[in-house]
Amino acid sequence: MKKAIFSLLVLLSTSPIFAQSFSLKSVLSYPFPTQLVASPVDAKIAWAANEQGKRNIYVAEAPDYKAVKITDYAEDDGQELTSLSVSADGKWIVFVRGGDHGGRDGGPVNANSSPVAPKIQVFSAPFEGGNIVTLGEGDNPVISPNSDQVIFAKNGQVMISPIDGTSAAKNLFYAKGINGAYKWSPDGKKIAFISNRSDHSFLGIYTDQQTPVKWLLPSFAKDNTPVWSPDGKNLAFIRTPGVGGETDSILTKKHQPWAIWTVNVSTGTGKMIWKAPETLRGSFPSIDGGTNLLWADGKIVFTSYEDGWPHLYAINPDGSKRLLLTPGNFAVENIKLSADKKTLVFAANKGEDADDMDRRHIYKVSVNQANMQALTIGKGIEAYPVIAANNQTVFCLSSTAERPLLPALITTGKALELIGESLIPNDFPLKDMVTPKHVSFKAADGSSVYGQLFSPKKAGKNQPAIIYVHGGPQRQMFLGWNPMDYYSIDYALNQYLVSIGFTVLSVNYRLGIGYGYDFHKPLKAGAQGASEYQDIKAAGEWLAAQPGINKDKIGIYGGSYGGYLTALALGKDSKLFAAGVDIHGVNNRFTTSDQEGRKPAPDAALAAKVAEQSSPVSYVSTWTSPTLIIHADDDRNVAFNQSVDLVKRFEDKKNDFEFLAIPDDTHHWMKFSNGLKVSEATADFLKRKLMGKK
Repeated sequence: MKKAIFSLLVLLSTSPIFAQSFSLKSVLSYPFPTQLVASPVDAKIAWAANEQGKRNIYVAEAPDYKAVKITDYAEDDGQELTSLSVSADGKWIVFVRGGDHGGRDGGPVNANSSPVAPKIQVFSAPFEGGNIVTLGEGDNPVISPNSDQVIFAKNGQVMISPIDGTSAAKNLFYAKGINGAYKWSPDGKKIAFISNRSDHSFLGIYTDQQTPVKWLLPSFAKDNTPVWSPDGKNLAFIRTPGVGGETDSILTKKHQPWAIWTVNVSTGTGKMIWKAPETLRGSFPSIDGGTNLLWADGKIVFTSYEDGWPHLYAINPDGSKRLLLTPGNFAVENIKLSADKKTLVFAANKGEDADDMDRRHIYKVSVNQANMQALTIGKGIEAYPVIAANNQTVFCLSSTAERPLLPALITTGKALELIGESLIPNDFPLKDMVTPKHVSFKAADGSSVYGQLFSPKKAGKNQPAIIYVHGGPQRQMFLGWNPMDYYSIDYALNQYLVSIGFTVLSVNYRLGIGYGYDFHKPLKAGAQGASEYQDIKAAGEWLAAQPGINKDKIGIYGGSYGGYLTALALGKDSKLFAAGVDIHGVNNRFTTSDQEGRKPAPDAALAAKVAEQSSPVSYVSTWTSPTLIIHADDDRNVAFNQSVDLVKRFEDKKNDFEFLAIPDDTHHWMKFSNGLKVSEATADFLKRKLMGKK
């Protein structure tokens, strides 16, 4: 049977049969901050805040750091704010409005179903507040070192505009391919950029309209991530192989080569200064920021996974004296370089508490010695640090198990002074939040699985329970509010589910980050065997064995990759998982690697069979648990037809399912009202199927 879930859901907050003291809307009402940036002058910061879909830019400065809103966007219209930056003189803020920058296609988003097509536009605004200036249609703006011009991308070409918008933006130069990764030289007289030409890419230098573009060390490889030396005489960049070569095995893991090169801008001469170890761990790092290449004071800095953990390394510009800056069993991410290029600040899951592996704290380290020092401690979550113009004052985004994310000043005593706390609505249920507990258990193959257990404040007997499966899969859920907006919504929903009587286990399964390379890059995962599903099944079995849990009333939900694993759970183990919600999941992993003019992979037939066995749609005949399928049809990450196909199979088999289709929104619920609708539908479905309540 099937049943549509319409927007006229019974609001859970109004039902008198539940004991919860807050509504889903209230727990989702936090002012989620993103894009935290520090001004290159003075002690002041800026950030974007999403307040129930109304996205605006705030600034704050010493000494009181009062949050001041400098834009006035008043609608929940799905138009995100990104690429926030402050000019070198501290007078201007530049930002982008529109698009979905978390999607594979970052193009315009019309989540509000407006009759007028939205645009992606670059804007500037005075830091002190004032008129918002439209610089033009485009994306990824970069302000010039002298603070008077902005370059940005439009249709693969580079545009330029005065920062005050006194004249119209114009094309800066023409170059074949998709041009990006542009960087002003320190003196503002040249621009380095990458011209991506599909199977190869070139590093180019633009000087002026009279001088031809200069291509530096062109080859048959893919060059990317150029960074200028502080004196502007040289560039460092990453080189990876071009596309092509002999057709190789699909199921065999292979080293992904990469190397660091330097080149003199005037002479065009250069060399490879470092090559990654030819091991699986030495492959191009698929982590936050990739290689995080930076040219610091006398050092070139980068990240590598070669010792089994994503760490910072420093090397002399000639390739000598490579130094591991951050040794230890922890992950490094959100890396920023100070203005004087002598200090790095970053987040890491390291601390004094054993459970800090499921948190993030802020650290700093010099670029020339391994003197890593903690800037924050405790049981909170700190991420996305930025360092002020004085090269000493550090800000970050901070949350706890109870309090959602806010900007914060890190004091010399490792304490936090919150910024913008008054933006949290009065009805936000801060005191009703529960503190999750770190747990671990073993999968069937002996691998360790990690998670956070949310238990009701008044635990009863024979309780229903929920397994929550994150997406990504390169993600890690924390012992507190997550600093990614998508997962902050899920954290709020988990808190709500606990408030109405569920026990919730959030699972950090293999393929996720934070527990080392072997956990992050397991064998036979995804379409090559779904080995990570063992962790989800183990979570269900572990939860079923806990005191007070009704083993016949365990549900499961997740989005994206979490939707995929939810669907596998419901299809393969309906006896364990009594009901579930598949939110924009990949249900069909059938793919082909055939390319015209190339031989098939030697294991193509076997890979196709394994992909079929790894696909939830292969288990529709044993899929007996009631299921809610949710998807928005402008999804740029997981095709809407993944759910269309699953629904048709369910209809043919007469499976028990319900659905919620959302027109025009994307993978990331650009409209607050849609995120709320999805959370309400999920909670309502699980409540009805596992508690027997309407």
